[in-house]
Amino acid sequence: MILSYKEPKLTYETNVMGTVNVLEAVRKTNSVRVCIIVTSDKCYENKEWVYCSRETDSMGGYDPYSSSKGCVELVTSAYRKSFFNPGNYEKTHNVALSSVRAGNVIGGGDWGEDRIIPDCISALSQKETIVVRNPKATRPWQYILEPLTGYLLLGGLMYEDGARYSSAWNFGPNDESIITVGELVKLIIKHWGSGAYTIGTSNHPHEAGLLKLDASKARVLLDWKPIYDVYEAVEKTINWYKNFYNGMRKEELYKFTVKEIWEYINRMADKYGRRRKGTK
Repeated sequence: MILSYKEPKLTYETNVMGTVNVLEAVRKTNSVRVCIIVTSDKCYENKEWVYCSRETDSMGGYDPYSSSKGCVELVTSAYRKSFFNPGNYEKTHNVALSSVRAGNVIGGGDWGEDRIIPDCISALSQKETIVVRNPKATRPWQYILEPLTGYLLLGGLMYEDGARYSSAWNFGPNDESIITVGELVKLIIKHWGSGAYTIGTSNHPHEAGLLKLDASKARVLLDWKPIYDVYEAVEKTINWYKNFYNGMRKEELYKFTVKEIWEYINRMADKYGRRRKGTK
């Protein structure tokens, strides 16, 4: 998000025109049947209200990054109505087009710039104090496999019934996983085993104070539900980084990651009866 203040033009070119290029490729390629555009929970016009954002709420965004994600949603909606209209599915076209909006995703292997988990891990691994920009900011934290599972589930249903499932979808955590940045950092330090944080004193660009997603649509129509709460998500995330910094070999870290994926799949199967043939 901070990069968008430094490079606003690049932000719009990448996110908006990049999406247009993808959708143009879909429009001109006969073999594509399903297209899912991933945006962000920041695409909404955030009024800092306590209720969760729904798929029908207005697009917006204070900063260039958030605004560009709202623009991507508008572009996707326009292409869906103009070229891939669900009402004309299997009549004038065969493409199912949806957009998906996830919460703040966390998980091992994230080395992104200006992201809370990588920033914390970088400081902790060097025995430095974590600097937090906005500890009171509230976010819908979720483990990486949660929205990915939702995207795969949605994609399969879109392939089976494009007219019904072509629309916008939220994939967010349960209410207990919507906590502040400060609370998240304390959990990170707890599972790392040591560390401390301080609040940054320098001026920072505007960031939303409260972000919440209403994923009722996905829960009801897709039968998608989160498996991990934020506490287990943080524990698993930090365990991955601890293995990395403790010198786990690349091959072993790969096996560990695959094991984590299978554990999630089987937890989901046990909870919702979705175990597929061939799962471990």
